[in-house]
Amino acid sequence: MKIQKILVPVDFSSHSTKAVETAVEFAKAFSAEVHLLHAYSLPVGVVGPYDYQIPANILGEMRDSAARRIDEEVKKVSDLGVTASGMITEGVPAQAIVDAAEQIGADLIVMGTRGLTGLKHVVLGSVAERTIRHASCAVLTVQDPDGD
Repeated sequence: MKIQKILVPVDFSSHSTKAVETAVEFAKAFSAEVHLLHAYSLPVGVVGPYDYQIPANILGEMRDSAARRIDEEVKKVSDLGVTASGMITEGVPAQAIVDAAEQIGADLIVMGTRGLTGLKHVVLGSVAERTIRHASCAVLTVQDPDGD
């Protein structure tokens, strides 16, 4: 297997930090690039049960904050001697990951997993599980046993 491009979805949790660390090791071993992705979503204009409407500017603030954090992550990876880039996108995380992997021609997706079990897993599903089912490239999931 030739690995040239590694996509790492990040949600800024300890689980995604562990995934970034793992991706950096793979990138060094294969002289590959690391592409960091953060997908965010917020239903703008939706009225909640308390007749409170989410202000439209919240999404812009989320996007700006995510862009700053992705830039910080890219710098950390670059400082380790690995070619890195970052992107943010609005959308459902699993689909955004699959779309980004296809867009950049990823050979591998390295992502964290929170290891949901039981009823919570059945009800909520798993971003990692959905990504594995739909990705056209290999997916490596990484757990952080000490994570949140």
